[in-house]
Amino acid sequence: MTDLFNPIQPFLEGPGFLVIDGGLASELEHSGFDLRDGLWSARLLLEAPGAIVDVHRRYLEAGADCIISASYQATIEGLMDSGATEDAAENAVQKAVQLAVEARELFWSRAADRRERLRPLVAASVGPYGAYLANGAEFTGDYDLDENGLFEFHRRRWNILCSGGADLLACETIPSAGEARALARLLADTPGIYAWFSFSCRDGEHISDGTPITDCVRELASSPRVVAVGVNCTAPVHISSLVENIRGVTDRPIVVYPNLGEDWDADNKVWTGPADPGAFAEASRGWRDAGAQLIGGCCRTRPEDIRRLREALRS
Repeated sequence: MTDLFNPIQPFLEGPGFLVIDGGLASELEHSGFDLRDGLWSARLLLEAPGAIVDVHRRYLEAGADCIISASYQATIEGLMDSGATEDAAENAVQKAVQLAVEARELFWSRAADRRERLRPLVAASVGPYGAYLANGAEFTGDYDLDENGLFEFHRRRWNILCSGGADLLACETIPSAGEARALARLLADTPGIYAWFSFSCRDGEHISDGTPITDCVRELASSPRVVAVGVNCTAPVHISSLVENIRGVTDRPIVVYPNLGEDWDADNKVWTGPADPGAFAEASRGWRDAGAQLIGGCCRTRPEDIRRLREALRS
């Protein structure tokens, strides 16, 4: 990463928007992988890294301007709990970024539409502590660590991700105001690194732990290296309200990549409820009209959803 310029700025000054990819695990499951364990998609960093590269490629071909690495669930603690050595765990975290960079470089070397697109970005995913707990806490913020404990939990992985060659970090699905503060402290301690912060939210006004989203955004807006703030893995029905609330307290770019509208059953590790891919793409124009500029999909979205979304934004 470099401190010479904000990596998302060329997209905002050119097309006016940046398309983020969709669900990594969703596409891996569609390819036949069973991810119902504590490591989720991170297990394939050890067992089938080529499958991860292939999913990144599909999203780039669908029109994604930014792919997110498979490090959301890849914590050193979680990998070691599953039997990996400490060295193997650290290497797996690093590999997540390397695979995304590899996929981006391969795509860009062969892209037929390079004159019409900017070189895609790689964002290194910093998943929340709740992802390691694997008990649904990323949608509640019900943690057994305070802010200092969360700072220490994230610190080693953060440093590995910062050195992996990504363009920026994606601090995503943050359910807790304390966790956002801990990650912001890590960002402040690493010069030259850029990041976006996106929260999981319970409704149109509050993040998952009940803190008003406006309070969280105000705390982050003072950092010049927070390139965007917003929401992910939240039901589409709440997005426009959340964007309007965020826009009311900051002029920082807004990032949104919701799920398809289903609910996560943490006990059975399945998504339940209705989803409408067509409505998802159509709704993306409303999110942009409300003020979002970085737009994509999260859980249950697939490359075709991102293709439709890009077409909707361009129209």
